[in-house]
Amino acid sequence: MNSRKLLTIGYSTLANRGDNIRFVEGVENLVVIQNPNSEELPEFVSNISVIELKNRGVAKSRNIVLAAAKTKYLLFGDDDVEFDIGAISKVISYLEANSDVSIVLAQAVDEDGQLRKHYPVKLHNLALRNSAKAATYEIILRVEDIRSLGITFDENFGAGARNYLGDEYIFIADALRAGLKGVFLPIPIAVHPSHSSGILQNSAADVLARAEIFTRVFGALAPIIRLAFLVKPPRKRFGILNSLRFILGR
Repeated sequence: MNSRKLLTIGYSTLANRGDNIRFVEGVENLVVIQNPNSEELPEFVSNISVIELKNRGVAKSRNIVLAAAKTKYLLFGDDDVEFDIGAISKVISYLEANSDVSIVLAQAVDEDGQLRKHYPVKLHNLALRNSAKAATYEIILRVEDIRSLGITFDENFGAGARNYLGDEYIFIADALRAGLKGVFLPIPIAVHPSHSSGILQNSAADVLARAEIFTRVFGALAPIIRLAFLVKPPRKRFGILNSLRFILGR
């Protein structure tokens, strides 16, 4: 498999963090730098493609990557993620053998080699009910399938936006509702530090940000889905007041 012809890894970073990126050899590496303050850009070797974004928003960066990728498959990266090319090759081989699959959601481990969250142990199809914990660096896309249906990341969500969570889940939900097939593969493709903006907190801001995700995905049914989210094992512990905020979405 010639990975360079098949896979782009598209990184999102800030001007002062670009030097932290650990690039993967043998694939196309593309960097989108959010640089609203026109800071000096880091220098990269000549085979790294760089696009400067004059405002902020990780979803904006992902959409630029999605539009610019020239390979069959696309994986999203951040400046604090390290990828395992051997594991990624297994996912690409799966996609090559399963042309009906447009999205693969894989696994990630922390800096100690432990799985970052409770993942299923077997391959399964993605659905709205089992994709809410997706992280961007776990997602590999078949680019043409996504582009052909005009699916993009909702720029009202994700780091740098007011609703600073949920862009990954919304993206997957939009793709599934458009008729695309996604699967989960129990293959760890990335290493990411244990701390993340996606870790569940009990603050009112985080609770309301998560509530807005369900509103975007489920519309009028959102309060019922949010209630089910709270009571389904393992139970989420927001506290009484924040649980009410979460259910009502305000």
